[in-house]
Amino acid sequence: MRKLFAAAVLALVALPGAAMADEKVNAKGETELAKMLEGRVAGKPVKCLPTHAMDNSTIVDGTAIVYRSGAKLFVNRPRSGAEQLDDDDILLTKLYGSQLCSVDKVDLIDRSSRMWRGFVLLNEFVPYERVKSDAR
Repeated sequence: MRKLFAAAVLALVALPGAAMADEKVNAKGETELAKMLEGRVAGKPVKCLPTHAMDNSTIVDGTAIVYRSGAKLFVNRPRSGAEQLDDDDILLTKLYGSQLCSVDKVDLIDRSSRMWRGFVLLNEFVPYERVKSDAR
């Protein structure tokens, strides 16, 4: 009985790694994200975003969630589940404080049926700001 339990635990621990190895780059999503970030430069990744500063979010199919805070865009490429992202989904985020952090989980709800579709595990947020041009 203990051997069976140990085997089940090992299988569950190995599962996230196996899922991450199978994830593929979504060319359409990467193109859409590149258009959104055109004219912007990446900053140093941050672990958390204060929720009071977030204006809205955009799902990039199979690729990322982009959070807007004023003129800055924060790109989160989930560490797990990104392939499930669909721009027609509703993001259901349960906060345990005043910040959204890289350790949080976001549930995906189908907009038409209102049924749970899956979830993503967030990663660090990469800020992107517009390139300032020299006006001389």
